[in-house]
Amino acid sequence: MPVFAPLDADSSFATEEERILALWERGGIFARSVSERPADNAYIFYDGPPFATGLPHYGHLVASTLKDIVPRYWTMRGHRVERRFGWDTHGLPIEMDVEKKLGLKGPGDIKAFGVDKFNEECRSGVLRYVDEWRKTITRVGRWVDFDNDYKTMDLSFMESVWWCFKQLFEQGLVYEGLRVMPYSWRLSTPLSNFEAGLDYRDVDDPALTVRVPLKAYPGEHLLIWTTTPWTLPSNLAVAVGKDITYVRAKAEHDDGNTYIVAKDLAAAVLGKGHVVVEECLGETLVGLEYQPLFPFFKDEADFGAFQVIASSHVTTTDGTGLVHMAPAFGEDDFNACKAA
Repeated sequence: MPVFAPLDADSSFATEEERILALWERGGIFARSVSERPADNAYIFYDGPPFATGLPHYGHLVASTLKDIVPRYWTMRGHRVERRFGWDTHGLPIEMDVEKKLGLKGPGDIKAFGVDKFNEECRSGVLRYVDEWRKTITRVGRWVDFDNDYKTMDLSFMESVWWCFKQLFEQGLVYEGLRVMPYSWRLSTPLSNFEAGLDYRDVDDPALTVRVPLKAYPGEHLLIWTTTPWTLPSNLAVAVGKDITYVRAKAEHDDGNTYIVAKDLAAAVLGKGHVVVEECLGETLVGLEYQPLFPFFKDEADFGAFQVIASSHVTTTDGTGLVHMAPAFGEDDFNACKAA
């Protein structure tokens, strides 16, 4: 049994970590853990690469720890586990950086500058933070090969991706569908959530409450709420929460109409002096038909539009408890209307 010396009470964990890292480097321990295992007993590990245009943060460190544990385990089981670090060099982050550096504003400027020259500027600037990544990832104790890395801009990588996609296509595993995504009109391309967040800004949302008349009940209206009023011409449904309690009520200053609104929000919307005519659960409202706000898509009524539907994303945190649905714009809207 090995005998371990007790740890000194004044020991520095950081110093101990650095001592171990130096020992690994002197002995080439990581390289030996690969080379001393048989090539015909490989365990393949592909690292989902980070963007090379940004610095590592705690999210990367958590993922790196998990990516280190699995290959170490299979190495301990006798497998040869080569671990090539990778870099995601595609997408908009590098293009945005280069546009700012060169003072360009959009596709027109890029064409005038020269697409070939712009691409070369992107290639030359894409790996600017490699040294910082190597230092940080090594410091947390992860074993990974930075010297034999791969980049998604390598022709061999891109061709392998297309080859994989072709295999999936030929097996009938690729299908075409619809999905709501952030979109850049300036760049004429959909954006990933990460890319959309690169220029995230806090802004004031112009919220509107809109009165929508029910078809079968003259004088009765749904009060719907939206923070995207520019999508109202594309309204196709109104969403309620099935388990939320709603009221039919008269406003504090009675105008002869009856309004449907969430019970918890009635005072804020209709005034403290509102008069409740009836209470009901949201599920009893599902299927009620209403007059379209605008005429643009009125024919969609033949396919089930302009009805109350249920959706789990409806809350009574703010608004009216009835949500305007424009499935061409909102992801929640699209999913709820598709389900209905």
